[in-house]
Amino acid sequence: MNLKVKLLKWSAGAPVAMLNKETAKKIGAQIKDRIEIKTSSKKITTIIDTVGPLIKTNEIAVSSEIKNFLHLRKSQKVEVNLSLAPRSLKLIKKKLNKKTLSKKEIFEIIRDIVSNSLSEAEIALFVSAMYHHGMNFKETIYLIEAILESGNKLKLKNKLVADKHSIGGVAGNRTTPIIVSICAAAGLTMPKNSSRAITSAAGTADVIETIAKVDFSIKEIKKIIQKTNACLVWGGASGFVPADSKIIKIEKQLKIDPEAQLLASIMSKKLAVGSNYILIDIPYGKSAKVSKQKAEKLKIKFEKLGKYFHKKLKVVLTDGNQPIGDGIGPVLELIDVINILDPKKQGPKDLEEKSLFLAAQIFELTGKTKKSQSFELAKNILYSGKAFEKFKQIIATQRGDIKKLSKLKPAKFKKNIISRRQGKILEINNKKINMLARIAGCPTDKTAGIFLHAHVTEKIKKRQKLLTIYSESRSRLKESIKFYNDNKIIKIK
Repeated sequence: MNLKVKLLKWSAGAPVAMLNKETAKKIGAQIKDRIEIKTSSKKITTIIDTVGPLIKTNEIAVSSEIKNFLHLRKSQKVEVNLSLAPRSLKLIKKKLNKKTLSKKEIFEIIRDIVSNSLSEAEIALFVSAMYHHGMNFKETIYLIEAILESGNKLKLKNKLVADKHSIGGVAGNRTTPIIVSICAAAGLTMPKNSSRAITSAAGTADVIETIAKVDFSIKEIKKIIQKTNACLVWGGASGFVPADSKIIKIEKQLKIDPEAQLLASIMSKKLAVGSNYILIDIPYGKSAKVSKQKAEKLKIKFEKLGKYFHKKLKVVLTDGNQPIGDGIGPVLELIDVINILDPKKQGPKDLEEKSLFLAAQIFELTGKTKKSQSFELAKNILYSGKAFEKFKQIIATQRGDIKKLSKLKPAKFKKNIISRRQGKILEINNKKINMLARIAGCPTDKTAGIFLHAHVTEKIKKRQKLLTIYSESRSRLKESIKFYNDNKIIKIK
C-alpha cells in the first residue's frame, strides 16, 4: 500500500510509526505489529501504533528516527506493508535453548538489530540468552566481527594509536579523561570512543557532555584528532558499531551486561577506531562487576582476542572494592577530573594515582618509555600542567566552553548524610551507591550525584559527614534519602 508521509515533531527514541486504524486493518496490522516502510532506495522495519482521525487513511506518521534514516520529506509517497517476524527470531530462540550459533546466524541477528527488524523485546531475548547461556570463543569472535561490520570505521595513518577501556562497575573511577590528556600530551594518538552509562551513575561520554559536544561525524572526529592527537566522543552518533549502541540500550533497561557482549562491545569499539595498542582495566571486588576469579578469566579471554585480531593488548586487574574518587555522577566526576588535571588544585589521590598508573602502562605498551621511566613521565606531564592544557584543547575543539570548567556546580537540592557512630569505614558498596546516584537522577540529570567525604579504612567521628546527595528535584532527593536509609551502603565498625 502506498501512503503519504506525515511528519510530526516527534522523537520516540527509536523508529516508530502511526497509522489510522482503518488503514492498519486493510494491511492486517495491529498495535505493536511490524511494518516495512520502503522508498525507492531504502527500507526500514518498525513497530506501529494505531490512532483515529489524527492520521488520515492515506497517511503514515513517522518518528524523527525514521524520517532521518529514510531521508523523508513531507507528503512523500512510501510503500507500506505488513512485515513478518524475521528468521533471526528463531535463531535467538535457538540460543535460548543452549545451542551454539554459527557465524552466518550471528551476522543475521546483528544485521536485523541494526535494520530494526527485531523489536526491543526481541533484542532483550538475545541479551538474556547471552547472559544465561554465554557464548564460546568462536561465537564471541563472530559477535565482534558482526558488530564491527554493522558500522563505520575510523582509518588513521598514525602507527601509535592507543586506547584504554575499563569494564566498569566501580562508582566514580573517571580515569579516562585524565589518561587521554596525559597520553595525547606525550604525542600518542588516543581516539577515545566512549560509551554512556549502563549500570553506573555515568559513562565517560555522559561526563564530557556536561561541557562539550560528544556526537560527531567521522570526518569531524578525524579533524579533532589531527588537531589535538585525541578525542573524547560518543561512538553512537558517528555510526561506530550501531548494533552495540542498540544492545547497550536494552542492557540498561534490563540492568545486565552479558560477558560475551561485554567482550564484543569493548573489542569492536577498539577495532572500529583502528587502535593498535589496547589497555583493558578490569576492576574486581566484592561489590564490583566481577570477582577476582572472574577477572582473571576475563583477562585470559581479552588476551586471546588481542592475539586473534593481531593487536598489542594488555590487561591490568585493579582494586574495585570501593568507589574511586570523591564524585559520583557526571558533573561531580568532572570536578574530580579538573581538580586533578589543574596543577593549582588538588583532587582525590586515589583517582590521581590510578590514572597515573594506567597512563604509565600505556607508555610501556606502546614503547614510549622504558618500564622504569613510565610512571615518572606520566607524573611530569600531569604536574607540569601539560595534560590540563591538552584537555582544554580537546574540549575547545569539541565545541566546549572552557569558561565552564571553573563554574561547575552540583544540583541545588542536597542532603548531607551524617555518621551515627564513631568508627572505621569497612565497606562502601559500589552497586548500591551507583543505584543511589541513579535514583538521585544520574546520568540524565548531569548535576545530580553523590559526593563522598570519606573512604574505606578511614576513621570517622560521630556526626561526621559521610556523603552528600545532590538532586535536581526535591522528590528525587526524598527517594534517594529513603533508599539510603533502607540499604546498608556504608558499613562502619
